[in-house]
Amino acid sequence: MTVERTGTAAGTPDRSAERGGSVALLLIVACQLSVVLDTGAVNVALPTIRDALGFTTTTAAWVINAELIGLGGLMLVGGRAGDLFGRRAVFRAGAGLFALGALLGGLAPTAWWLVAARAVQGVGAALATPSGLALLVTAFPGRARPRALGVYASVSGIGGAVGLIAGGLLTTIGAWRWTLLLTVPIGLAVVVLAPRFLPAPAKRRVRLDLTGALLSSLGMVALTYGLIRAAAAGWGDAQTVMAFAAAVALLAVFPFAQARAADPLLPPRLLADRTRAGAYAVLLLLAATVLSQFFFLVQFLRDLRGLSPLATGAAFLPMSLSTFLCARAAGALARRWDLRHLMITGAGATAAAMLWLTGVDTGTGYLTGLLGPLVLFGVGLGVLLVAATAAGVSGVAPEHSGTASSLVHVSQRLGGGVGLALLVTVFGTAVRAAGAEGADRAAALARGYSAAFTAGLVFTALALLIAVFVVRPLPPA
Repeated sequence: MTVERTGTAAGTPDRSAERGGSVALLLIVACQLSVVLDTGAVNVALPTIRDALGFTTTTAAWVINAELIGLGGLMLVGGRAGDLFGRRAVFRAGAGLFALGALLGGLAPTAWWLVAARAVQGVGAALATPSGLALLVTAFPGRARPRALGVYASVSGIGGAVGLIAGGLLTTIGAWRWTLLLTVPIGLAVVVLAPRFLPAPAKRRVRLDLTGALLSSLGMVALTYGLIRAAAAGWGDAQTVMAFAAAVALLAVFPFAQARAADPLLPPRLLADRTRAGAYAVLLLLAATVLSQFFFLVQFLRDLRGLSPLATGAAFLPMSLSTFLCARAAGALARRWDLRHLMITGAGATAAAMLWLTGVDTGTGYLTGLLGPLVLFGVGLGVLLVAATAAGVSGVAPEHSGTASSLVHVSQRLGGGVGLALLVTVFGTAVRAAGAEGADRAAALARGYSAAFTAGLVFTALALLIAVFVVRPLPPA
């Protein structure tokens, strides 16, 4: 079902319908903003949360990990649930669960209460994010879709920086609980207003593929945990190996179960199209680069430049602003340009930015060595998010748009986990090698950051190659 745009007798647009479409888009992007904003704010506040609730340095990571595991493990199921049971209903349920988890987390009296609340947030996000994107795809067909995707991607881009700044400010004034509570009003607004302004596509009279849901959820949970563990304890750690072994076993059985299912959780034809599969691969590689770049630049700014949490968050504003502006521009250009050309342009810009960052050393300043590549990376990120997302959901039957949307998000979540785990390994290896050669701490860290950015360059170069040689020319959206 789409947001109808009827006309008057004179042929002028129905302004009430236009307002309804604008509010629908606002609700969808507001929910996505709350997820992205929450991630940035809680990351910045984590050291303060650790001290306030009595976490150790090791256990504090579960404030982040609990949400990641819930989100990564159930994203595919969440997208398919929207296809089967109604996207608006699943979207509202997810937004409500996310807000409930934020409320419980903000009021948490103990450490593990907070961890449980973050897991609830992860489940809520797994339901809300793919259903929200699927609602956008169905509510804004044709030429309206690129503009809507541009708004969606631009808000996602700037939300992280807003979260970092909000988290830094709230932490500075001693109000760390509000880093969680600030998303509660957004969730409540979505739950209340969604029935009035969001379309309600008909439910399908089929059953959820329980075997596929169980295999994919447990497999993705094991994989997500393995990646988290690998980043913290190394690839040879016993728990890392066991988690990856479980993930391989479960996910290897998954395709065979799908082939036998009457209505599979992941219809094979969604990945049979090489352009769509290429778009998912590009999003995976982009996420691997984005999360790792953010992680290491935060460390660089804090450890080598001595910036405060608030100043560190503000340092990412130029990148977020360029992402915001270029995503909006890409949404307009997608109506006239081949999506493949936009993907090539975006991947080329991100690769150039990562090449620029490989030159960091102990003397690199923010204005002279980081501002330029951050802005350039934001340009590529904004363009690539819109083009690859549009390619990932194009040509999909309406009854599978939720699953296709979940694959867009799964690609990004999986890419972020894989990229961070691999680049942490590269970083640690380079730092140890520099230390063995007699480098001081600052020089060793700088060499590690450079090595990590070089690995990120490889990811973006692969994304560029896929855009050039795998993705077929696509007509303007």
